[in-house]
Amino acid sequence: MFHVVCPVCLLRIFIVVLFSFILERSKIRLIKFDCTFTHSASESYFLPKSVILEETLQSLGVETPDDFQFLKEDDLLSALRPIQARKLVAAWSLKCPAQESGCLTASPGPSQSMMSLSPTSSSSSSSCQSPSGSLPESFTIPWEQFPEALTQALEREKRPNPSLRKEMVRIVVREMMKVTTSLSKKNATDVARKLVAKYPKSLQDVIEGDVIGTGYGSLVKQIQNRIENVKRPTTPKIKKRKSHDSDTDEVPPEKRAAIQDTYGCVRWHVKFMPLGETAETQQQKKNKLKNLFSQNEQSTGPLKMLMKSTFYSQRQDVNQGKDMKYLQENWPYWFHDIGMNVHFKELTGVDLKESFLKNVEQKGERLLHFMKTVAVNKSKRFYQAATNLQIMMGEQAVSTQVTEMVLLLLAYFDERDDVMFHYVEDTCLAEEVVMDRVPLTPTIVVCGQSCFSARGMMLSLDHVIVNDNISSFITSLCMMFGSYYCFNIHYPSALASTLEFLQRCFFSINPERGTKVERTSATRLHVNARVLTLIQDLSDHEWRSI
Repeated sequence: MFHVVCPVCLLRIFIVVLFSFILERSKIRLIKFDCTFTHSASESYFLPKSVILEETLQSLGVETPDDFQFLKEDDLLSALRPIQARKLVAAWSLKCPAQESGCLTASPGPSQSMMSLSPTSSSSSSSCQSPSGSLPESFTIPWEQFPEALTQALEREKRPNPSLRKEMVRIVVREMMKVTTSLSKKNATDVARKLVAKYPKSLQDVIEGDVIGTGYGSLVKQIQNRIENVKRPTTPKIKKRKSHDSDTDEVPPEKRAAIQDTYGCVRWHVKFMPLGETAETQQQKKNKLKNLFSQNEQSTGPLKMLMKSTFYSQRQDVNQGKDMKYLQENWPYWFHDIGMNVHFKELTGVDLKESFLKNVEQKGERLLHFMKTVAVNKSKRFYQAATNLQIMMGEQAVSTQVTEMVLLLLAYFDERDDVMFHYVEDTCLAEEVVMDRVPLTPTIVVCGQSCFSARGMMLSLDHVIVNDNISSFITSLCMMFGSYYCFNIHYPSALASTLEFLQRCFFSINPERGTKVERTSATRLHVNARVLTLIQDLSDHEWRSI
């Protein structure tokens, strides 16, 4: 016959369970309790703090464990310190109520304990001490198990070769799996962060001194992949659920677009006009810019000042959804080198063209060297694409480094160049371009048979030629890329990897979370997995070559 437990006793027991969990996670040894409770159970079984907490909860109207879901941190501050209150509220969120975790179990006889409270007493109660998929904070990376060659490379601040890096991941994941087989992305991230924190020179994602993303994204990817590989033979196929890690995939659809629009921006929505400015002065400056454009004024100083001072009005127009023709008519300089550089700098904090040229100088040759000496040997498809590019280049008198770099990136990621470039006759005028054949996204219209032999270029946005006279490939590339940010346009999935690699490695925009890529059914890491792989390969190549 089962004992009937009164609500008050059940509440007391649940308090002890939560306290046990909190103290266990805080490495504090909990007093052992005699867990056989009846209606006459003595309050001496409870910690003094739990008595105070019990009184506080009763005063708030808490009667059963189910009522814990309505508690807030502020409700507990009269009985607990702020951190303790936060831990207690967090403990409830870890799904420890009796009906879900089985932590509070009725016993079949009076001689046995009616409730199991020990967080380590049995496997059936293990869910009360930590959430499923949680790795204890005390988890220690098994440094002593690393091969001697790996240890020597780490201690000497040298990058381990790929085979040693893989062996390191295998060892770490093996030890993680001994603790719990239900590992989450957060667990992989925490371990990767610890590894890189101890040996940043050897393990960090860095190209020519620039840290890419968080610096440990590629290591997280490797650890996650290894965990999946180890679990694959024994893990049944179940319906995939969303990760509990915060990312744009968990944001409601109605808010997702705004997050993608603001990705990488520091001043996406400007709430106030500059001091001293009014709606009238903004309109006057806007009209002045239009008049100067009609006079073909190219004095950079005054134009930059006017574009910067009217940044507020520009953001208001684009964020209110004004179409491209309206924006082009009212802000003509915005679609030219001078205006876009100013707006992009105000929007993202990054110098569009200056940052790109600086990074090309630092990393361009290394990227090309990797593509021509390593990548060509890994894929027959890429080898053929690289060979065709060499034939197209011929003997060009002008420098083609940037053009070659971008086209090789497209080939490396196996992405469509016709989504980034649209080719027309070299004598084609803007009004002669058949816009139905041009993508809606920012597109470089190449006047010629190839980017190497083009006589000029144009920029198309939303099927509108917004600039029909761009003389250099670098300028057209910077304006094409800048348009995604200035005009709230998402990266097309057909160019996701190429654009993100350019964004992180050459335009120095490295958000830790979110994505600029249009929404697809596939979930994404904070940094594109294919981009992470190339970054890791380049980092290794940087230490072993040249």
